[in-house]
Formats: sequence, structure tokens, C-alpha cells
Amino acid sequence: MLNRTKKNELVNGIKGDIDKANAVFLTNLVGIQANDAVAIRKKVRDVGGKIIVTRNTLFELAGKETKCADLFKGLKGPSAVAFAFDDAAAVAKALKESGKELELVSLKGGVLGDKALNVQEVNALADLPSRDEMLGTLLATFMAPVSALARVLHAVGEKKAETAE
Repeated sequence: MLNRTKKNELVNGIKGDIDKANAVFLTNLVGIQANDAVAIRKKVRDVGGKIIVTRNTLFELAGKETKCADLFKGLKGPSAVAFAFDDAAAVAKALKESGKELELVSLKGGVLGDKALNVQEVNALADLPSRDEMLGTLLATFMAPVSALARVLHAVGEKKAETAE
């Protein structure tokens, strides 16, 4: 059983994570095997996130007067909270993929910036390409005209070489 000082430390830690996080997702990890829970936590940690499991009342206390107040209000049943400190889409994707592998893991909602997200919006966020994929696509888009110009100039050079012979 937690004493009051440990509860206050936990609540303050959750408040600090809420303030630092770009996005917060509500999910659950209760009922899955310990090895699976560790694997999910590692996936989330690898993409710049963190998962906390504690009592719903402590989540509600920590969420008061924050952007997560509505998300944490009146929680029922087992809950876990995932914080995305870097790439929100990557954390959502890690949770969604874990839900595909393990039926007990499900997304319940979230907050991105200051906007509350329902389950469908969190799933849509999880379906977005990763940050690296988006940067690669952007780079390819920027490079396409340059590549086309290089191909045309090369073709013109070859054509001139053929006509000179």
C-alpha cells in the first residue's frame, strides 16, 4: 500500500510527464503476461515514450488542471498512460501494433498538444508514416526536379556524342 508521500511523488511525476509530453495516450496493459508488458514498454521507450500503470484515482489527481483533465476524469477499469516525448505518431503506432499482437491491449483515447483525441483519431495518428519516412518522402520530392534535370542533361550529352561521331 502506498503512503501519502509516495502517492504525492507519483502524482507530481505524472504531472511532470504530462507537461513534457507532446502527446498522451490512454491504454491498458493489465491482463497481459509480464514478458509482453516489458516488450511493449521497450517498444514505446525506443520511440521516445514512456508508459505508466497506476491507480485511476492517481491519474485523475495528476490530470487536474492539465491538458489531460478530461481524459483522466472518471476512469473505470485497468488503465495505463503512454507519454510521447518525441514522435507522437511513433508511440501511437507502437501501441496499435501491440494491440494487434495482443487482444487485451487497446487504445482508449489521447491528447495531442492541447487537443483531445478519440479512439478513431488516435488510430489515424498511428497509421501515419514515421517521422523518418515523412522526411525521406519530402527529400525525394525536393530532389525530383534536380534528378530530372540531371537525366535530361545526361541524355543531351549522349545525343551530342552520338551526332559528333
